[in-house]
Amino acid sequence: MDRFLLLSDGTVFKGRSLGAEGSTSGEVVFNTGMTGYQEILTDPSYAGQMVILTYPLIGNYGINEDDFESDRIQPTSLIVHEACESPSNWRSRQTLHELLVERGIVAIQGIDTRALTKHIRSKGVTLGAIADTQKEAESILSGAPSYDELDFVYQVTTRRAYKWGPAGRESIETEDDPKRPRLVVLDCGLKYNILRRFWAAGCRPIVLPATTPADEILDWQPDGILLSPGPGDPQRLKPVIETVKSLLGERPIFGICLGNQLLCHAVGGHTYKLKFGHRGSNHPVKDLKTGQVTITSQNHGYAVHQDSLKGTAAVVTQLNLNDGTVEGIECPDYQARSIQYHPEAAPGPWDSRPYFAQFVQEMSSRRL
Repeated sequence: MDRFLLLSDGTVFKGRSLGAEGSTSGEVVFNTGMTGYQEILTDPSYAGQMVILTYPLIGNYGINEDDFESDRIQPTSLIVHEACESPSNWRSRQTLHELLVERGIVAIQGIDTRALTKHIRSKGVTLGAIADTQKEAESILSGAPSYDELDFVYQVTTRRAYKWGPAGRESIETEDDPKRPRLVVLDCGLKYNILRRFWAAGCRPIVLPATTPADEILDWQPDGILLSPGPGDPQRLKPVIETVKSLLGERPIFGICLGNQLLCHAVGGHTYKLKFGHRGSNHPVKDLKTGQVTITSQNHGYAVHQDSLKGTAAVVTQLNLNDGTVEGIECPDYQARSIQYHPEAAPGPWDSRPYFAQFVQEMSSRRL
């Protein structure tokens, strides 16, 4: 069955149906990773977006029960060149198409994803709509809100506090091991692998909604605070930024991706929207102190204005080698630091995993 993708500038791509029946819209972005489609589909940072996967064959190792990064599909749609109908992997339980149908996600295949990606790279990210006819797509797109006008963090954050243990999500009433430092996670769009990595590093994660005020966070008597990744424009999150401001200096703070941007705003910095964002598993980042370059996994559409940090408590510590954007800061006066990329990977390289053990060590040192 034919299916159409229409961009807001009038560009049309004709393909074939994939996933559920119906229509959808969102901000069209691309990810250059060769693997990790299941993790990408369940990453809350993709909320409100239609994700192009540039690798031509998607779904060849199927869908398994272990690699979900949240409890639901987060993008509004998936755009691929070809979806594999016969996956081969010992962990596979269903095909990509079956997952999309099960979760009600409208997708499209059979289009020239290389041409579409080059178009986005040249023109910048844009709104798009997918429907069974071009006329229907035009109607949907005419009434679609701008991505930048929506507060996605409040849509994806947990509604209830919970703890994370060796088997995953646990009741908030579950007893803690006193030997493990307590990490409070402000959930702005959390991936499960962040919690897995912190548990493996020896701490006890406690996840709270993004709307939790500073005094309630401190009531948990945390040894450290994590500002999680998440979707959307950080400038729209004024209440969360005020919470971070109130927490500065109270406990060690570590921010990841959106958490980096929130920390920068909290100390007086600003952010801006990138032309087409950083989404993939091979972004080189240089540490300005050591000169070391690591290959990182990234997923964000906004970046920190480096000049806006001048005169603030923040020091830029890392830069992206592709475009020179800020990839990390430190605030020595507040024992706070953050990075713009994803050390938990899922998908991606493990170069940055030591950050988990380092922050747990900071929390443990505070208890001595």
